[in-house]
Amino acid sequence: MACSCRSSGSLRYQGRKAAPGFAAQCRQLTEARRETEWLGSGNADVQQQALKDFARAKQARFTSGFGEPTWRRKYRHEGFRVIGTDRVPEFGTDGGPKLSARTGRQVLGRSVVVHKLNRRWARVKVPGCGWVRFRLNRPELPTAKTFRVTLRNGQWHVAFAVISVPVEAPGTGEVIGIDRDVKITAALSDGRKLNCPQLSVKERAQVCKHQRRAARAPKGSEQKTAEYAKVAKLKAREADRRKDWCEKTSTMLARTYGLVRFEKLNIKNMTRLARGTAGQPGKQVKQKAGLNRAILAQDWGLLRQRTEHKAPGRVEDVPAPYTSLRCSACGWIDKNSRKSQAEFVCSFCGFTCNAETNAATNVAAGQGGIPRPGDQPVPEGWQRPPAVRVSVNLNPPGLESPSLKRGRTSKGIVGEPLPPSY
Repeated sequence: MACSCRSSGSLRYQGRKAAPGFAAQCRQLTEARRETEWLGSGNADVQQQALKDFARAKQARFTSGFGEPTWRRKYRHEGFRVIGTDRVPEFGTDGGPKLSARTGRQVLGRSVVVHKLNRRWARVKVPGCGWVRFRLNRPELPTAKTFRVTLRNGQWHVAFAVISVPVEAPGTGEVIGIDRDVKITAALSDGRKLNCPQLSVKERAQVCKHQRRAARAPKGSEQKTAEYAKVAKLKAREADRRKDWCEKTSTMLARTYGLVRFEKLNIKNMTRLARGTAGQPGKQVKQKAGLNRAILAQDWGLLRQRTEHKAPGRVEDVPAPYTSLRCSACGWIDKNSRKSQAEFVCSFCGFTCNAETNAATNVAAGQGGIPRPGDQPVPEGWQRPPAVRVSVNLNPPGLESPSLKRGRTSKGIVGEPLPPSY
C-alpha cells in the first residue's frame, strides 16, 4: 500500500477554487435578482454596498486581528448603507475644478440628496423609501457621498460619511494637562474638573426594577423580552449622553488650548477580568468587575480619540507613573505626600493642592514616567528636613535571607532626595 506524504493542509485545499471576489459576487447578485422576486424588489445599490462591506471585512481579517467576519444578528445589526445619487462637480485641493486625465472634462462625483426644512429638521432621499425626515444636530447640511441608516433600540438613525475638518488652534500656545480618574473623569491642570454624565438615581432604580422583573419572568416569555428591552433603552440613553459629552468636551479642548496632554493609560489592561482559571481562581472578582464597569463608564478612550481627531498633531501622551506622587511645585516624589484620594501635601516643601489637579499639572509639564538622575531639583535656600533612617524587613517571617539572619537590615532614608547614582 502506497503512503502519501501530503500534509493535511494540502489535502484540505486540494482542488478547491478561490472564493469569489466583490466583482464576481455582484454578477451573481444580478442573476439572483432576476430569479428571485423578493430580492429583485430591493434596491440594487444597497445590496451591492452590503457585498462591499463583506469584502472589506474579509480583507481586514489579515490586518485588524479580529479574524473572520461574523454573521449579522436580527434586531441588533439592522441597517444599510446608501451611496449618493446626484452627480455634482468635484474640486481639487487648490480649489479649482478637478479634471479627468483621460478626457480633460471636469470630474463628477456622487452626492447625497439632502434638503433643509427648517433649523431643526431636514430630509434625505432614501432609495426605495422616498424622502425621510431626520433631526439636525448641526447647523449646516452635510455634504457626503454615502450615509448609513441603522436601527437601535426602536429608533432609526442616519449617519453621513463626512471627513471632519480639524479645529484651528487658538494661537495662544497654552498647554493643558488632563488626569483621568474614576471619581473625576477629567481633571484639568487649570483646576477645572469635568465629569462624564451618568444615569440619574431614578433611572438607575428603574434599571434595577426591570432587571428584577426580567429575572422572575418565565424563560422565553414576552414579558422577559419587554423588560430587557426597557433596560436596553435606558442603557442606550446613558451611552448617548456619554458620547455627547465627549464630543462637546473634545471640541472645547481643541478650540481653547494649543497643546493637549493626556495621562497615558492602558485601558485594555486596566479592565482585564480577574476571575483567573479553575486551577488558580482570581481574588475579589466581583470587586474587580465593579471597578471595570466604573472605568468603562468614564469613556476615557473616546475622549482621547475624538480630541486627536479634532486637533491632529496637538495631542500628546505622558507616561502615567509617578504623576500623582510628584509635587508639581518642587518635583519631590514621595508616596506619603498623597494623603487621600483628593488631598496632596508635599512632604518636602509643604505644598498643598488637590491630588487630581497636582497630577494634571505634572502631565501638562510632561513630567511622567520613571524618574532619572536630575529629575528632582532641590530649590535653593530651602532647608532639607532631617533624614530619618528606618529598617524594613523585606521578607516575611520565616523566610529571612542569610544576610538578614546575620543582623543586617534594609535601610532607607525618608524625606531625602535621591542620590546621584540613582
